[in-house]
Amino acid sequence: RLHDAAWINWSFNEFGWLPDNDTLWFLSEESGYSHLYTQRAGAAPRQLTRGEWEVSQPHVSADGSRMLFVCNREWPGDYEVCDAPLAGGEVRELTALDGVESYTLAPQGDDLLVHWSSSYVPPQLAVVPAAGGQARRLTDTRTTDYRAYDFIQPQFVQVPSQHGAGSIWGKLYTPETMEPGRRYPIVMFVHGAGYLQNTSANYPNYFREQLFHNVLVDAGYIVLDLDYRGSAGYGRDWRTAIYRNMGHPELEDYLEGIDWLVAEHQGDRDNVGIYGGSYGGFMTFMAMFRAPEAFEAGAALRPVTDWTAYNHEYTSNILNTPDIDPEAYDRSSPIEYAEGLQGHLLIAHGMMDNNVFFQDSVRLSQRLIELRKDNWEMAAYPLERHGFVESDAWFDEYRRIYKLFERALKD
Repeated sequence: RLHDAAWINWSFNEFGWLPDNDTLWFLSEESGYSHLYTQRAGAAPRQLTRGEWEVSQPHVSADGSRMLFVCNREWPGDYEVCDAPLAGGEVRELTALDGVESYTLAPQGDDLLVHWSSSYVPPQLAVVPAAGGQARRLTDTRTTDYRAYDFIQPQFVQVPSQHGAGSIWGKLYTPETMEPGRRYPIVMFVHGAGYLQNTSANYPNYFREQLFHNVLVDAGYIVLDLDYRGSAGYGRDWRTAIYRNMGHPELEDYLEGIDWLVAEHQGDRDNVGIYGGSYGGFMTFMAMFRAPEAFEAGAALRPVTDWTAYNHEYTSNILNTPDIDPEAYDRSSPIEYAEGLQGHLLIAHGMMDNNVFFQDSVRLSQRLIELRKDNWEMAAYPLERHGFVESDAWFDEYRRIYKLFERALKD
């Protein structure tokens, strides 16, 4: 029976039978990280993989002697296809692509069809021998103009934590050459979904935002995108650090990110902005309301303002349900902290949003009116759902964010 004092992960729950039809293989976070186990009837489980890294997408090899899987052994954002002998032995990396998305074992078992990507290379296809070896890259869907563009490469960084969290992995975007003695305004980006990994060598879920970060750096900002506590890719304790306490550990991580940028990368503590969508919008509110001394400006996009009104299939894992744990919902809902707003705030929301309903932003706006708060604005998008579709809406939203930061963060 699976047990977790917080909640059972909806990922890492694959299982199946080995060719002997008598041995079960399965994934478990029992060790603190997703790892492979085998178990025969009446026997204790036997752990095949171990370490501070995660196993996903397991498959039995064609000859039944090995388990193939994706793992991030080198660092949390470096995903490769790996294997391990079912009889026990060393884990091997079969690919050297850095950004494996998924793979398929060929019917004869000799090759792997691998879906891979990198920071500015959208997902592509390659064939790799199932025993490991040189990849034969089959596709490159980038245009000539795209390949020629000089993008700002993210630096994969570790922000030290004073809250017992260990290192907080992130992506840092800066000018190639920093001017000595200059302090740069800071923009913090907060990825959505909560349980998602954005600091990886893969093509990001937030590719539009990555391009926007290029624009911001060209305009004189430095940008930090963190995999805050609650993000995917870092094991069970990192995932469950937000149990009954959403928005609080994550904010600690971002405040430590500011300290690190000021100490190590010429960041300007007096000019810090933050933005993000969905969970990132929720966190923008938490930052602006609960740490107003740290954040001068924020843009909350399609944001959750009160978790009691959100999908309980999501929140019941993390906060239980409002009827049995109202304290967790009050503690985790930005609308309860709206009185703390001091800086410049932009709220942007699609009126047809079928994930985070538009009512969240309406209720928060009414609360700010009642509190007689100044320096906030709201942009409503009549034709957009949770993920914008129309290019005009994307352009309008990001122009507003840019103008907000230009107005508030540049003295």
